[in-house]
Amino acid sequence: MIKITPAHPNYGLSKSKDENSLDENFISPLPRAVIRPNHFILLDGEWKFTIDPENIGLQESWYVNHDYQYTAQWPGSVEEHIKNGLKSDVSWYDKYVVWYERSFPKPVMHKEDIHPSSQLQLTFGACGYETQVWLNGHHLKTIDGEEIHYGEYTSFSYELDEMLLQNDNRITVRIAVSMDADIPRGKQESHIYKRGGIWYQTYTGAVRSIWLEAVERNRLRSRVGVVSVVEDNLVRFNFTTRIHDPGLYTIRLKVYHKKQEGEEPIAVDEFPLLLSAGEKQQRLVMEIPEARYWSPESPHLYRLVAQLVDINGYAAEIETHFGLRKIEARGAYVYLNNQRIYLDGILYQPGTATYEEIKRHMYAMKELGCNLVRIHIAGVDPRIYKIADKLGLLLWLEVPSPHSSSHKSRMNHKEELNRMLALIETHPSVIIWSLYNEDWGAQDIASNPETRNYIIERYHFMQIEHPQFLVVDNDGWQHISYQGRLKSDLLTAHLYTAELERWKEMLDNLISGQIDHVAVLPLVVGDPFFYRKQVPLLVSEWGGFGFANYGGPQDAADREISIKQFKTELRKREIAGDVYTQATNIEDEKNGIIDFKTGALEVTPGLLNSNPYL
Repeated sequence: MIKITPAHPNYGLSKSKDENSLDENFISPLPRAVIRPNHFILLDGEWKFTIDPENIGLQESWYVNHDYQYTAQWPGSVEEHIKNGLKSDVSWYDKYVVWYERSFPKPVMHKEDIHPSSQLQLTFGACGYETQVWLNGHHLKTIDGEEIHYGEYTSFSYELDEMLLQNDNRITVRIAVSMDADIPRGKQESHIYKRGGIWYQTYTGAVRSIWLEAVERNRLRSRVGVVSVVEDNLVRFNFTTRIHDPGLYTIRLKVYHKKQEGEEPIAVDEFPLLLSAGEKQQRLVMEIPEARYWSPESPHLYRLVAQLVDINGYAAEIETHFGLRKIEARGAYVYLNNQRIYLDGILYQPGTATYEEIKRHMYAMKELGCNLVRIHIAGVDPRIYKIADKLGLLLWLEVPSPHSSSHKSRMNHKEELNRMLALIETHPSVIIWSLYNEDWGAQDIASNPETRNYIIERYHFMQIEHPQFLVVDNDGWQHISYQGRLKSDLLTAHLYTAELERWKEMLDNLISGQIDHVAVLPLVVGDPFFYRKQVPLLVSEWGGFGFANYGGPQDAADREISIKQFKTELRKREIAGDVYTQATNIEDEKNGIIDFKTGALEVTPGLLNSNPYL
């Protein structure tokens, strides 16, 4: 890895070795699942920073020249930078516009290591909600053609025109953030849901790393979808080609065991393609001989090397890890690789945790006996999915929800879902997606056919385009029934009580097929739905012991007793899984069982593994 030093000396950018897949301690600093065998230059560190309270920066062309008042560390949140810049506990309730700028010398491209047609690419690990970028005063478009990038949870990139590069270069970034309830926010406060209780401080802006790297003009993009069907030992890869020079190419795939010591791949295949200029999605299928499946008990991973080979034999390469697994909702149960599995889950809200803190939390949740982690309506560092793949932790992901129901919020939700899917569907650990949670952003789900139709359409889209996942339409209650068919692969309920007898009653009502008076709101809306064990039941939130004014056990010892009692009752009934709330404390929600900073357990290891409760 090559870093910029404060003095900005000239530096080279050349091809590097592949990631050493045998080194378990190797951590790529780049927040992405797919790696390239190249050197990169992190632009993290100190940036110039200023606030644009009157939103006049564009009019006054600050991207050409501006006297910046402050400095800020990238990555970091806009909230932190505003507070530090104003030297006060500033809060904001509408919209803020901020600007960042830094310089860098033109990288030296060693031609013996880099293809002559290679170009520089600038990538943001995540930034937003609205981001605009200039290079030496020239406005850039993302490689997806966006003049303004919307979203704050996933990466986006710019190809840098050689004609715009100088010996000394200047990157300028304008970020606009707001309390707009129509944008995907998760549990960050908005105009509708104010901070306090279960709603948190906003954390947005320059939240992940930014880097430069050399990429080929004709290449595979850093996104790989993986769909496997364990019965036929086939793996289906979804690739995206990016072509500037149309012509005949070959995609060459090589598959290795992740930890194998030999150099020979266990499977190789080639696929000739005539490619036009632009981008194209392409599915390619390979058979894996004597395939080993991925599961929490045996999280076997394969290493994929994918090369786009031109007519001169040059191979533009990407690399990632994947696993073969099949998840299915069949009758009243969930099956992994055709074996019935009970989902011992825990709700996890990372908040402002660093990568290292989240890593400690993941190991702690595994130590608790969980095989499932529900990452609650939040965008996280993509390296976390790699940890889950390695540990054998199943993941339940959710689209960070908007806070209002409108045509605009639904379109923003759809775009955020698509961005997340494009970058996350590599990982075998990810098995469940929630479209909404407790009707946040879909408050009119019971009364507005437009809201229900949108969710139904997204559910069908996921079934067809992303069949490797189970999909929940609206987690907790108010699932959608259309013509008596549930538009959710799981019937989930959020059940909260601190009283054991009331808990038994709630569970009995749930498994008996009652729709009303089970959760806070009816479990199903739309057409009548009759349970009859046709879909798995999950208690996807319960516990919350220790939350203010909730009641129940307040210390770890009493909390552990209640957890054992409640888990015992769950396993006595025909329920497919449960999600204890929650892993760590976050702001006012002080009901965690893992120390936020250290990752130490506050209860006995294995407490949430339900096998002893059978």
